[in-house]
Amino acid sequence: MLDPAPFHAELADGPEGGSAFWLRAEDGLRLRIAHYPAPEAAEGTVLLFPGRTEYVEKYGRVARDFAARGFHVVAIDWRGQGLADRMLEDVQTGHVHLFADYQKDVAALLDAVDMLGLPRPLHLLAHSMGGAIGLRALTRDLPVASAGFTAPMWGIRMLGPVRPAAWALSWSGARMGMGHLYAPSTGPGSYLARTAFEGNVLTTDRAGWDYMLRQVTEVPELALGGPSLRWLHEALAECLSLSRLPAPDVPCLTYLGSNERVVDPARIRARMGRWPGGRLEMIQAGEHEVLMEDMVTRSRIVSQLVAHYRQGAEEAQAAEQA
Repeated sequence: MLDPAPFHAELADGPEGGSAFWLRAEDGLRLRIAHYPAPEAAEGTVLLFPGRTEYVEKYGRVARDFAARGFHVVAIDWRGQGLADRMLEDVQTGHVHLFADYQKDVAALLDAVDMLGLPRPLHLLAHSMGGAIGLRALTRDLPVASAGFTAPMWGIRMLGPVRPAAWALSWSGARMGMGHLYAPSTGPGSYLARTAFEGNVLTTDRAGWDYMLRQVTEVPELALGGPSLRWLHEALAECLSLSRLPAPDVPCLTYLGSNERVVDPARIRARMGRWPGGRLEMIQAGEHEVLMEDMVTRSRIVSQLVAHYRQGAEEAQAAEQA
């Protein structure tokens, strides 16, 4: 059952008729999804998997672009962020007990798609941490005709000497009852609220920056601080595990900014280099949030993704009829 949930339509700036709902994962945690509708005779539905710290309103403008091209969008507040249930007493800490728990959220989202009666085929669009969740879901037969990723977290960018220290500290902290503490160099408070636009690692577009900053400023409950030691260990382990798996048999289009400084570009290039039929598109001078770059860049990416989704739908239909 889906119950109405708060939704900040003005801040989302999405297509007309957007709404949000509460739903429960199988372990009882309360999650939030948003449905951004398309006009009648829509071609399908995009499952939008946000990154760490994100929330459904952040992708309102992206959803509006997809709606204009004939696609519904459903986005989710993962456990521990947005307006979903937070995991710790310090609600600013980004935390998860097991990375596999996010797959319970994926299952709940798919149930919601059925309850809302949204049109098939389904397509994936996953950003950053959502890219790790999405890749894992694809290996478990996520029922999509095609997949798109932006700056997927298939590895976390760290300087060489930092990586073994991060593994050791996060592993030992989680086992010594300190997994709830913030990872080193992080703390409470949104990155947007405590960082100047100049030199930020998210976007080169001031309008995109102001759009995100306004959301967490006007609705502080959406904001999230740094990750916990437990989250860090779980994320490192998940990235390593995913790197050892073959590419799923799903058409894939991935975007990466040439100035990416959050996730590991080498892991993305390696993955896409061995994804049969996969394509990697570079966004020149782009930062981590390529969909929060200027309007021209966002529109170009969405148009390319729509063409990719349409081709995926045609190939899936042909395979069914063969």
